[in-house]
Amino acid sequence: MTGILSRIFTFDGTGQLLALPFVQNALIACAVLGLVAGALAPLIVARGMAFAVHGTAELAFTGGAAALLIGIGVGVGAVAGAVVAGLVFGLLGLRQRERDSVIGVVLAFGLGLGVLLLALYSGRASNKFGLLTGSIVSVDSTNLWVLGVVAVLVIAVLAVLYRPLLFASTDPDVALARGVPVRFLSLVFAVLIGLTTALAVPIVGAILVLAVMIAPGAAAARVTASPVLATVLAVLFAELALVGGTVLSLAPGLPVSGYVAAIAFVCYLVCRLVGRLRRRAPARA
Repeated sequence: MTGILSRIFTFDGTGQLLALPFVQNALIACAVLGLVAGALAPLIVARGMAFAVHGTAELAFTGGAAALLIGIGVGVGAVAGAVVAGLVFGLLGLRQRERDSVIGVVLAFGLGLGVLLLALYSGRASNKFGLLTGSIVSVDSTNLWVLGVVAVLVIAVLAVLYRPLLFASTDPDVALARGVPVRFLSLVFAVLIGLTTALAVPIVGAILVLAVMIAPGAAAARVTASPVLATVLAVLFAELALVGGTVLSLAPGLPVSGYVAAIAFVCYLVCRLVGRLRRRAPARA
């Protein structure tokens, strides 16, 4: 047991690794992704769209697998697949009672197609594995440009539409009665989720995208009801998980997704405990 722990948690050579260009690119990518994912996470939790994130991740995985097969950037393929997923979910599953079934059907199709495309790919096995579990080596200057452009687009749209999105997320029926374009906002939000998920897949992998898209928002919701404070906390938790997980994974040389998911889960447990203690304090008083 001690040997396993020493293999998982070691810092031998971390300082030298931090000086490498590809590691610095990965840390920049994680910081940008943490900002975008943290900003969206509270709205995703409020709208109950965790399953949609999972389905979008599978379509981003399919797009990345297609990109590997035809020889273009994985990030570009992941973005294309995730946008298609967002549009499909937004157009076919806007109503709550339809959403899960639509996502389940599209998810199964996308995952099966992605596995087929990976089987046809004859390149390095590490590229295939990286799509599922993430790989900091895959973050190059081209991916950084794609990530930066998409991140600016997502943050800009979110800044313009934040208030109506928040209204439609917390009380869609009242928002619709007040003239808020709920259908249009649902479609836009689905595309924003798709774009952000596409950014996360090359870093943390399709399997554990939920660690950065859901866990920070769920943790923040446990300690505050303020939308602004919840967004700030979610960004902090996402940054801690992504940047901290990347640094922890360097020396062991293990997939970054495991460390990211573990840190995000610890953040959620701590916030859940804090929230429970805060609720008990007035009762005792």
